[in-house]
Amino acid sequence: MNIGQYTFDEFIKKIKVFHGSIAPGIVAGGIMVDIARANLPQGEFFDVICESQHCLPDAVQLLTQCTIGNRWLKIVETSRYALTFYNKYTGEGIRVYLDAKKLQEWPAIKAWFLKEKPKKDQDEQQILDEFRGAGTSIYSMAKVTVKSLYITSPGKKRSGISLCPSCGEAYRTDLGGTCPACKGNGPYL
Repeated sequence: MNIGQYTFDEFIKKIKVFHGSIAPGIVAGGIMVDIARANLPQGEFFDVICESQHCLPDAVQLLTQCTIGNRWLKIVETSRYALTFYNKYTGEGIRVYLDAKKLQEWPAIKAWFLKEKPKKDQDEQQILDEFRGAGTSIYSMAKVTVKSLYITSPGKKRSGISLCPSCGEAYRTDLGGTCPACKGNGPYL
């Protein structure tokens, strides 16, 4: 079984280096990335939405050019373990999710995914063996169209940069007369 351009074992090593430990969520995410890519038209420009901020974005960043930094990867926290690959100009795409209804034959994955056992009591090797054995059988997918909020207009012009009259720091001018932080939208008190 391959995940992206890697063998299963190579991908596990990549996860450990990138994430700091072997995370079952990234293994699941890697398989989800492959399912989505296999069901998209070739040659299109796509963006990705992850519906969980836990592990799933790491799989996307390991296997695609979509990153949080280039804004081709967006996190829309719904608390569901799902991702959507979609045409960045039309919004048409494929949503893939780990389907809890399909986990009966995979007790270690089920216990991990549904948090039936504390992490310390989970058998990491059994989880990995079950992911290898389950392949794509524990996932479901659907064709979707994302909201216009997430669609990019071809040739969209970038915003200019201004200095905030309140704090003096640079920010995007399309965000208004003062920077978002000075409007009370900063992350700190």
